[in-house]
Amino acid sequence: MKKIVLVGTGMVGMSFAYAAMNQNLCDELVLCDINEKRARGEAQDLNHGLAFSKTSMKIYAGSYDDCSDADIVVLCAGVGQKPGETRLQLLQRNLEIFKTIVGPVVESGFDGIFLVATNPVDIMTRITRKLSGFPNSKVIGTGTTLDTARMRYLLGEEFKLDPRSIHGYVIGEHGDSEFVPWSQVTIGPKPIRDEMMDNPNINMEELTGIEENVRHAAYEIIEAKGATYYGIGMAICRVARAILQDENSILTVSARLCGAYGLDKVYIGNPCVVNKDGAVRQIELSMMNTELKKFKESCELLNKTFSELDFGIEKKDE
Repeated sequence: MKKIVLVGTGMVGMSFAYAAMNQNLCDELVLCDINEKRARGEAQDLNHGLAFSKTSMKIYAGSYDDCSDADIVVLCAGVGQKPGETRLQLLQRNLEIFKTIVGPVVESGFDGIFLVATNPVDIMTRITRKLSGFPNSKVIGTGTTLDTARMRYLLGEEFKLDPRSIHGYVIGEHGDSEFVPWSQVTIGPKPIRDEMMDNPNINMEELTGIEENVRHAAYEIIEAKGATYYGIGMAICRVARAILQDENSILTVSARLCGAYGLDKVYIGNPCVVNKDGAVRQIELSMMNTELKKFKESCELLNKTFSELDFGIEKKDE
């Protein structure tokens, strides 16, 4: 029996729940929210669609006690940024919210994988690790999984290829300092720079434009419709499936660097092997010096932001 508890039934959480139901992701899905009435209503709405799906998933509203035997707890709870509010102020408010969630989840006896989607996801994942005291591998964030999918889609459009035939990653912070290490991108088995020689209409300027589009995609969607949720909901499903089915898949989740690239402690998007035990191994890319510099700058930004948070307790090494 595979069981997931979702904490936070906003648009992101429910996009994940809807995708999970349609993909028959697990046997049991529990919805938790500070607004218990909302969670009950969402569970009821999903259950009314079960007859049209290929799943017999058990879906219900619950509490943190239901986490005791869960395989995964998905964290989508959090607040949005207020007008005039700084990123750090937003983080501080979400930190206070996570304090009320992570403790009760751990106290339930939960021993599975924390999967974090709340933004800014790299910092919130590191916060979850600190608050829970869980092993590094068992606390992971969605990282740049969605950004990587966006990049592959846009390259597929450019080269007129199925995105699944394009191999490469967006890495770094899930945010403004993320980037594409183009030295690692291949079109099928062929390095992208070699492929560009056969396509004179595609040059580095085009690729830089694609990278910018990936970086700013969320802003465009938010401007157009107020929020992003379908894509990230599907991304959460993809990571959860890799865990539940013990896939050993390589995904750009946000996981702790434990010596990779000569770095430690920071949580950041990088290719990792994901299986039933979480993010069990970092894949250290052989990047060009300019790319490695960008990655380390992204790490420094995340470290600085985390160091400015007030946990209300003495800060110790994680």
